Amino acid sequence: MSHKPVDRSEYHQCAGTYGSKYKKNPDLIGQQCQVQIPPDREFCTQHFVPDERRCTAHYSPSNPDPEKVGKRCVCWARKNQRVCGFHGGTTRQAKAGALRRVMEEKARALVNTYGRKIETTAVEALLDEVQWTAGHVAWLRERVQEIEGGTGGNDTENPLVWGRTKRKEGGEDWGETHEAGANVWLKLYQQERAHLVKVCESAIRAGIEERRVKLAESQGEQVATAIRGILDDLHLTPEQIARVPDIVPKHLRALIS
Repeated sequence: MSHKPVDRSEYHQCAGTYGSKYKKNPDLIGQQCQVQIPPDREFCTQHFVPDERRCTAHYSPSNPDPEKVGKRCVCWARKNQRVCGFHGGTTRQAKAGALRRVMEEKARALVNTYGRKIETTAVEALLDEVQWTAGHVAWLRERVQEIEGGTGGNDTENPLVWGRTKRKEGGEDWGETHEAGANVWLKLYQQERAHLVKVCESAIRAGIEERRVKLAESQGEQVATAIRGILDDLHLTPEQIARVPDIVPKHLRALIS
């Protein structure tokens, strides 16, 4: 079987760099990748990074390669972060932020339940949002109270404002790091309370209560018209007509209750 020779005259050097974990030739660490790739690609298979996982930082003027200055970093962003280790992903603050985002996502998944699309109106949707948000606030309030109830009155290390941000096993720097910061449940509780205030304000501005009264009045008029039509078509006797004021209101009250 014969193979057609590949024309490599237009190939260029991969734009990636050898990272600190490159053990094949440690002297190349920090230098540009030497792999030659086709003209329609920017990185080789070892250095390709999906855009959503790529570091969002840009190379500073102090970068030794003038051609990279101002361009977006080509490295992988650290897990649950937006930057790579070179651009600040290894700092304590960045690691704590990544842990916080993971915990917030897990907690938010427990609070919200998503369902199928339903037919509704703007007024009904706003009323539903008020009721759902009020339920979320009540549920989160219970979680916060459970945490606060387990403190035993010790405010110096209250878990609502103090907790573990780092834990490492093995090595000389093993142990746990505890720092001051709002508990994830407390933050979600405060956010949901603020959202409840907003949706209530929106409901008031939309005049929902006034609309509900007018809707009830309109429905009442329609019911009265329907009842009058029914009674007229029945051709009731004078004795039966005399009983209408007692019988009809009784059944309407039972319907409302």
